[in-house]
Order: sequence, then C-alpha cells, then structure tokens
Amino acid sequence: MNKKTHTITLKTEFITLGQVLKLSRVVSTGGEVKAYLASNKVLVNQSEENRRGRKLYKGDVVELEGDKILLK
Repeated sequence: MNKKTHTITLKTEFITLGQVLKLSRVVSTGGEVKAYLASNKVLVNQSEENRRGRKLYKGDVVELEGDKILLK
C-alpha cells in the first residue's frame, strides 16, 4: 500500500477537519464527513479526532488511511 503525503496551504487562519477531508477528496460532500469520521480512524497531531468542526492551523498534521495531510 502506497502511503502519500499531501500539503494544503492555508489562506485563512484555520480550516476545519471536514473541509480538509473534502479538499483531500476523501469525501465528496459535507454530509459524508460525519459518517466517515464515525467509521474511520483519523488522527490530528497523533491524537484520534472525530469532530468535523475541529479547527486546524498551520503546522497541524492529519493522518488517515495511512496518508498524511500537512497544513502550511
């Protein structure tokens, strides 16, 4: 299985976890975010997270399905 690292450059102070999942094409709609978080392990800075509204800032790292998403 190929592990990938993606980078998202923030143009605002923060972004929500739900927005990150949509931008990364993990889910296609906001409505899918809640179900995805309920059935999949998502780590934010190595801590498990299931709140779609969790605010993420530059320097945060999201890990899911073996992939990493870096926010800068």
